[in-house]
Amino acid sequence: MNIEELYKLYLQFPSVQTDTRKLKHGDLFFALKGPNFNGNAFAQKAIEAGAKCAIIDEKEYEVPNKTFLVKDVLKALQQLARHHRRQLNIPFLAITGSNGKTTTKELIHAVLSTSFKVYTTEGNLNNHIGVPLTILKIKSDAEIAVIEMGANHLKEIESYCKIAAPTHGIITNCGKAHLEGFGSLEGVKKAKGELFDYLRQRRDGTAFVMWDYDYLQEMSKGIYNIIKYGTSEADINGRILASDPFLKLSINDHAHHTDINTQLVGDYNLPNVLAAIAVGREMKIGMPKIKHAIENYIPSNSRSQLIQKGSNKIILDAYNANPSSMKAAIENFANMEANKKVLMLGAMAEMGADSELEHQRLIDFLKKYKWLEVVLVGKAFSPFKSEFRYFENSEEANEWFGKQQYDNTTILVKGSRSTQMEKVIG
Repeated sequence: MNIEELYKLYLQFPSVQTDTRKLKHGDLFFALKGPNFNGNAFAQKAIEAGAKCAIIDEKEYEVPNKTFLVKDVLKALQQLARHHRRQLNIPFLAITGSNGKTTTKELIHAVLSTSFKVYTTEGNLNNHIGVPLTILKIKSDAEIAVIEMGANHLKEIESYCKIAAPTHGIITNCGKAHLEGFGSLEGVKKAKGELFDYLRQRRDGTAFVMWDYDYLQEMSKGIYNIIKYGTSEADINGRILASDPFLKLSINDHAHHTDINTQLVGDYNLPNVLAAIAVGREMKIGMPKIKHAIENYIPSNSRSQLIQKGSNKIILDAYNANPSSMKAAIENFANMEANKKVLMLGAMAEMGADSELEHQRLIDFLKKYKWLEVVLVGKAFSPFKSEFRYFENSEEANEWFGKQQYDNTTILVKGSRSTQMEKVIG
């Protein structure tokens, strides 16, 4: 494959699509393969739908003057994104971590957008397909790019760094997530640490580091420029003023003292907010703009959302869950001022061999507090069905929830994406 030829084609038609259902007239269609489909078989359909060209890797699906044959479509997509990235002389900020990376990304986008033309990962496009697609959406007017990187096995972040070539990076934290792929907490640190390893090799890399976490201090050693944020001894210091339900915090960056009233539920969002402030200050954005951006950010997509239903308050934090984020959310909920509290928890996915142990630990943690009701949803909770109210799936839980007559009750809904806990209250 000649990447220069493919890049010339991309420059003519700089809109890339991998799904014929979302195809727009003038797109380049990359015929990716999956476990249950062969994108090559959709090349003709994509062209008929208006694609200017289909990039394929099986000769039998060629359409004269309408297809571009490569050895491997996925590799071609990734190499094209890598080549495009090399033409962009702008800061590239990569974000990874076990918890909070999407909220951190959205807050950073809000802050940077006050002063720059920013291109940011949309939704959850943070994998081996999403990262290149995000980069290929970046146009010549870009001033900064923010790329979210997810991972569930070693060497994944390393591979994304080779494509995105980040100049700046954040590891939000390293918790017990995707243990099935990483094997242990040390495996998580090693995998997420691949971002800092890349920045260290750059010689001019900048890392934003949550200084409260000793392990991140250690992981960031040797990086050229380290910007510290945390609750003390940092460049950006913050402390919680209130979190009932919305997080209010006081910020001190040695030059300014600022109070910020967010629309985020949960004190566990403190590091996410501090990271956004640290990035904004490093990019020379004034605190008034930063404060305004953060205070006007309203979470969506089932992340730290507060929903009012009649006299009841529902905290919907059901985009994802692992032992670290579960404990933080439950602890925050337990400390909130409310007379009646109901917990609706979905099972945690990708725990591997530790699944039953981690769910047992969660059950034990729940027993430390008094709740009006605890509802467990998902098969991983089935060994503990005698402990609290149990349903096999969110549809069954929703049927039960619809019959309850709660009033003036605060409800926390949290679980892994696979459990679809948002359907319980839907």
